[in-house]
Amino acid sequence: MKKLRFYVLAVLMLLSFSNAYAYDSAQKFGRGLAGMTTGFLEIPGNIVKETKAKGAIGIPIGLATGLGMTVTRELVGVYEFISAPFPVPAGFKPILTPLYPWSYFE
Repeated sequence: MKKLRFYVLAVLMLLSFSNAYAYDSAQKFGRGLAGMTTGFLEIPGNIVKETKAKGAIGIPIGLATGLGMTVTRELVGVYEFISAPFPVPAGFKPILTPLYPWSYFE
């Protein structure tokens, strides 16, 4: 039974990542799950982003921003995960950019 739940969850995640620009319930579920489980990637992601933009001074700025965004990403992840089953209103846009925390490293 545990394996079946894992496979169902894995299939749902794979289906939700198929089209990065589709703002539907499956994408919302995937973003929420990713935000809750990998929100810690905001710290190195923001350090990389700020260092590319500002040089060495970007390290402490990115660290501070990353710490704040980790909390934000996880809270928004919980919201998107819980609200995923409800209909997505027309014109819905994701709350955070980038959509997934690992997008900083692409």
